[in-house]
Amino acid sequence: MSRLHLGVFFTGVGPNLLWTRPDFAPHTHIDTFVHVARTLERGLFDAFFLGDGLRVRENRGRVHDLDVAGRPDAITQLAALAAATERIGLVATQNTTYNFPADLARRLASLDLVSGGRAGWNVVTTDNAWTGANFRHGGWLAHERRYERAGEFVEAAKALWAARPGELVERRTGLVDLRAEATVPASPQGRPVLFQAGDSPGGRDLAARHADVVFSANTGYAEAVAYAADLRARLAAYGRAPDAVRILPGASVVLGDTAAEAEEKAAWIRREQTTGPRAIAYLEQFWGKDLSGYDPDGPLPDIEPADGELDPSRGTIPIEMRTGKVERIRQWRELAAERNLSIRDLVIEVTPAHGAFVGTPGQVADEWAHYVRTRAVDGFNLLPQLLPGTVEEVVDRLVPQLQERGVYRTEYEGTTLREHLDLPPVG
Repeated sequence: MSRLHLGVFFTGVGPNLLWTRPDFAPHTHIDTFVHVARTLERGLFDAFFLGDGLRVRENRGRVHDLDVAGRPDAITQLAALAAATERIGLVATQNTTYNFPADLARRLASLDLVSGGRAGWNVVTTDNAWTGANFRHGGWLAHERRYERAGEFVEAAKALWAARPGELVERRTGLVDLRAEATVPASPQGRPVLFQAGDSPGGRDLAARHADVVFSANTGYAEAVAYAADLRARLAAYGRAPDAVRILPGASVVLGDTAAEAEEKAAWIRREQTTGPRAIAYLEQFWGKDLSGYDPDGPLPDIEPADGELDPSRGTIPIEMRTGKVERIRQWRELAAERNLSIRDLVIEVTPAHGAFVGTPGQVADEWAHYVRTRAVDGFNLLPQLLPGTVEEVVDRLVPQLQERGVYRTEYEGTTLREHLDLPPVG
């Protein structure tokens, strides 16, 4: 039977969250996280993902003041949630580029143990220079070499988790040098569940080699089908079964009593997400100049961009958009002139909502049931716009529709995250 798996990814930064609105819960307060996690548990979600950052983000060398800052370490927060919940999985985003395997493996194993086998690790890498500066490394690793280190890092962590407390583990590879004793006994699920979110060839190979769950960016149906086929081919190349990994694309949900109401609400959300200052900051990354003097609701900047392409170590723009900026700006100007778009209008147009499903609860449930029944995905990792509002709406309105269609659980059938995800036992 096809089973839809659901998680929520609480990013903490970026344009998806409408954190400046008065109805957004306090973003750094533990009560917010407890309420959200308990709501998700009431909705029988597999997992609560917590994003993490090792330094406040920058834009053109300045602190990026358009995101929330000041959240505590993800593992620390999830340890508090372990005591406030009973079943839901608790997934911490943790970086392989700047952490050390023995230390991070111990902290993740500790979360897994104290939560009764509900911990997961969202394996991420970083190439931006401001994060590296906090560790006295600057940019440090090239994009693809990040995945080389990540693979060695995960292998080292797995070796520590498989060892008995007191057993010495030694690994000396290209980018990881480990000599440490295991210190934490195994949890009921054996080890933390491994999540991976990279979509480059290096990221896909890392997922195929090590991941239990992939947090994919391929949400459109055709893209999801193609991604699933590619990943399953890579799994076979590493000797893994086609169903060894759960695929959970990121998805935003906008619900309404009618399709028209949902579309109107979605347009409002996009406008709220793309504030004037955020639209200006987005264009500054391409122009390479201070554009704060321009009206975000006025025409595009009439000045030429700075020489050179985007600095790959200083921005948050995807890799594929870091070159060809002159031609891209030319196309943007043509589009803006043709459709009379302001700066903010253009940014909304060229940065479409990530994986948005818009409609009535029944319409979205039908669409998701089709995705999972055809094995395009195994579920979705939700990106809420408002907290706790979006989560409450999904639990109260969408989950019952999914249950009616027979694609969503009506109760938890296990106690560990691995059991929730129907993953095979650790070998």
